[in-house]
Amino acid sequence: MISVVILTKNEAGDIAGAIKSVAFSDDVHVFDSLSTDGTQQIARDLGATVHERAFDNYAAQRNASLTVPQFRHDWILILDADERPTLELAREMLTSTQNAPPEVAAFRLRRHDYLWDTWLKHAQITPYYTRLVRRGRARYIREINEVIEVDGSIVELTAPLNHYPFSKGIAHWVTKHNTYSTMEAQLLATGAAFEDASVKTALFGKDRAERRRAQKALFFRVPARPLVKWLYMMFFRGAILDGYAGLTYSTLQSFYEYLIELKRREILLKRS
Repeated sequence: MISVVILTKNEAGDIAGAIKSVAFSDDVHVFDSLSTDGTQQIARDLGATVHERAFDNYAAQRNASLTVPQFRHDWILILDADERPTLELAREMLTSTQNAPPEVAAFRLRRHDYLWDTWLKHAQITPYYTRLVRRGRARYIREINEVIEVDGSIVELTAPLNHYPFSKGIAHWVTKHNTYSTMEAQLLATGAAFEDASVKTALFGKDRAERRRAQKALFFRVPARPLVKWLYMMFFRGAILDGYAGLTYSTLQSFYEYLIELKRREILLKRS
């Protein structure tokens, strides 16, 4: 069997759907950042065990969510409230964890991001996320856009994990990414965001996550980064094939990149 932990902060609109999507588990935990909108009560009413912790940073919160609950099972599925495992994925996870050899510490899931009713098949930059981990074998680093480190090998599954990042509307997405961009700008201004900038690792890293970290660090050095990102998503990735949703998502992501750069410059100007 698989335990589940869902991280929340004012997720009253999404938490019921998230809990119902993991009906295959008899051990569902909601790890809440002091919600004020009734999220905790909805979770309890649906049979989940609720834990609460004041949010400090993303890595610390996720690490606490893997250590504070008393999980019944050796495998833990980590979810956000706007994510939904498909029935195919539930079956694949249950079978894969039952047959996993000891050296396998985690499974990487293939996430499908949606904007309205459109799967962003081409616009989505990276669909792979390590979300199913063996208890005691994973931890998170990096305060923003946190990265998971696993003690052991990672196996990729094929069935989709559906993700609805716009379930609360465009305004909520913009507000959230306004916060993210401030934190990213601070990392850039201190130079911390460049620590993994290695061409060798970006091309030949031992796993997908390591290569992705190096590629992101290198990308922060690219001139005219917001425009480059828009062109990359629209025409190299093929977001144009996703229609209006692809155009919208590419533009929002480029705007997010522009905010990071503007805030980085603002920080440096204030220091000079």
